Amino acid sequence: MRFNRTLLSVTLVVVALVVQVSVLARLQLPGATPDLLLLVVLGLAFVYGHVSGALIGFGAGLLADLAPPADHAAGRYALVLCVIGYLAGLARPENGQLKSAFAPMAVVVAAAVGSTLLYAGVGALVGDTAARHVGLGSLLFTALVYDLLLAPFTVPLIMALARRTENDPIAESSGGDVAAGWLASGTGLRIGSQRGGLRVKAARNRAARAGRIKGVKRL
Repeated sequence: MRFNRTLLSVTLVVVALVVQVSVLARLQLPGATPDLLLLVVLGLAFVYGHVSGALIGFGAGLLADLAPPADHAAGRYALVLCVIGYLAGLARPENGQLKSAFAPMAVVVAAAVGSTLLYAGVGALVGDTAARHVGLGSLLFTALVYDLLLAPFTVPLIMALARRTENDPIAESSGGDVAAGWLASGTGLRIGSQRGGLRVKAARNRAARAGRIKGVKRL
């Protein structure tokens, strides 16, 4: 990833993690905790694509695994967000710009449900049975509701910030086509050559006139 992508991604991930741990986790809401980190990964993956989405998801999940008061095995949430970031990047809108809210919100729904199920599944593999005590159905429902409520206020903003770190592909392609067509057609060169030709012709005409006048005088 380029430097501007990396800088923005690290900044957004750190801010989201701090808000999630220090604010959202302390609200004592029933069921799951609103997953602002997940929404940041989704917003960045929608713009940067699946490879960057997987890398950002892994880094964000690893930070969440290590940040207190994490009480689960390190790497568990990193795996979850890595998979979610990769899959969300595959659903990246054309040119990284939203044409409708339906597709991104559908991805948010799938990510909220999928991340909860994947997190619980990985936990079951490593012997963490916390999801059984809380109730998987309650976790799925509350995670879905919280993420859907946060998504309209976070995902479009994150995508807008991410697009600012990228050159506009539409303008870039159109500018490139115009420049390529300009050079290929030789329009600019023709104008320059026509102007240069006019100047050369004018100079030759003046020289010819001067020569004729001098010749007349010599005669």
